Amino acid sequence: MSRAPAGSLLETNFKNNRRVFGALGNRVTHYEPGKELLPGITSVASHGHTPGHVSHVIASGSDKVFVQADVTLLPALFVRNPGWRPMFDFDAEMAEQTRRKVYDMLVAEKMLVQGFHYPFPSLAHIEKSETGYREIPLPWNPSI
Repeated sequence: MSRAPAGSLLETNFKNNRRVFGALGNRVTHYEPGKELLPGITSVASHGHTPGHVSHVIASGSDKVFVQADVTLLPALFVRNPGWRPMFDFDAEMAEQTRRKVYDMLVAEKMLVQGFHYPFPSLAHIEKSETGYREIPLPWNPSI
């Protein structure tokens, strides 16, 4: 929080997080990235957008989905151009490195990604393209 500009949205976000999580006290369990939190749910470091940012891999049998929050804000822009650096990333260099590392992993493992900022139904596969990567959205299926 000390690095956030005074009066900025980032400073406000830090203050809100402290207010909410401070009220929860010791009812919050801290965990490190790279750990299995529950059977089939593993945390993955995805720092850059925010300090300490994590994503999760959820596995069931041989199926896996990478649940990301803000690794990619707008996939039509930042999946396709992972070197672009939006002003919303706290550490732009680290955010770009994270995007490339995550997308390389998703391509190599052919893992499904669920992204909060992806268009409905927010599920896609990632593949390499000439400028970086591209998302192949899954069509809506009510049985998903």
